[in-house]
Amino acid sequence: MQYETIRLSYRGGVAVLKLNRPEVMNALNSQMRAEILHALREARDEARVLVITGQGRAFCSGQDLGDGASAADLDLERTLRDEYEPLLKAIYDCPIPTIAAVNGAAAGAGASLALACDVVIATESAVFVQAFARIGLIPDAGATYWLPRQVGFAKAMGAALFAEPITASQAEDWGMIWEAVPDDDFAAHWAGRAARLAAGPTAAYRAVKKALRASFANTLQEQLELEAQLQGDCGKTRDFREGVLAFLEKRPAHFEGR
Repeated sequence: MQYETIRLSYRGGVAVLKLNRPEVMNALNSQMRAEILHALREARDEARVLVITGQGRAFCSGQDLGDGASAADLDLERTLRDEYEPLLKAIYDCPIPTIAAVNGAAAGAGASLALACDVVIATESAVFVQAFARIGLIPDAGATYWLPRQVGFAKAMGAALFAEPITASQAEDWGMIWEAVPDDDFAAHWAGRAARLAAGPTAAYRAVKKALRASFANTLQEQLELEAQLQGDCGKTRDFREGVLAFLEKRPAHFEGR
């Protein structure tokens, strides 16, 4: 597929999906959402890690309010159900680790897009804004799911009601993102993080994602049973055998599994 609103490239085992509408701060329109979804389905089969980042000075400014119909004619429910839901679920359910490399402002649905990823690494100059209340809307695209889980109810409510920018440093302190990185080091840092995951045990990473996400709904007994099942599965992989052998031989492990 020929992409117009995004770029998809590969660096070793890392797929880099770059939002590429810098003239509108990478705002999401229907075409971009469709292209991201297609690229996600391609990358999950071709790479061991997926990075989503933005071209230019912003990560993503959210929904493109100039896309198609006037604001009064927008069918927001249809757009969320038919276009955002498949996209966000594809990120959430992606079998390989996903990193949002937030290079600038992440607002509205753009913040949700980042928070859907497994790990968020942001440049220190980046900001996250739940801007919906400014135009009479509620946080959407999964924001009401991810925010309370990541920062707690009180901070999620304040972020939604006041719609004030949250700096990358604040987001790191709150537990909303993994880390904030100095601007000058940002590109090399996320690339190094992605390369490290790409060289890691991918079957174990899939199991980690499954176990941690299930923990919110499981009882302790259910979680212990799930851990035992997943650990049993991991213990049968070549990656586990290689990891133990590398430990005993005091050398770096060379993982191959998917």
